[in-house]
Amino acid sequence: MDVFEAIFNRRSIRKFTDQEVSREYVLQVLDAGRWAPSGLNNQPWRFLVLTSRDGRKNALMDCTKYSHIVRAAKVLIVVFLDTGSKYNHVKDCQGIGACIQNMLLAAHGIGLGAVWLGEIINQESMVHQVLGTDQDKLELMAVVAMGHPDQKGSSQRRELKELILEEF
Repeated sequence: MDVFEAIFNRRSIRKFTDQEVSREYVLQVLDAGRWAPSGLNNQPWRFLVLTSRDGRKNALMDCTKYSHIVRAAKVLIVVFLDTGSKYNHVKDCQGIGACIQNMLLAAHGIGLGAVWLGEIINQESMVHQVLGTDQDKLELMAVVAMGHPDQKGSSQRRELKELILEEF
């Protein structure tokens, strides 16, 4: 898929079919995330993959107001910042944003649907408790919910001229 086609046609997908997502597809999505840019190439992202067979996946429903998306997704990729790999907090968060965007584009490119769940970070302590992860070593950045799409996404964007501060 052409990169511009992927960027312009990717949408957040919040409804998924019952079809399982292959391990191969999950690895392809993670690999795309791995290739994102990061400050000093520190690659501060860490992933925890939860599938429908993992009871912790459903337990995350209590950690977000988007529980219906967590329930429907066949795969959740929990994305953390490894605090031991930190270079600069802002740069590291930007790198993880790029990592997540790479994963969303990769999912779209192989025919999966995905959505970036950010609201869940408001319940970070609860998420760590449910997952059994170490809050001192891992800072929750987001959860990517993924599956085979059961909807067409839609979105609108502002005109580019509204976003450019000065003519060039």
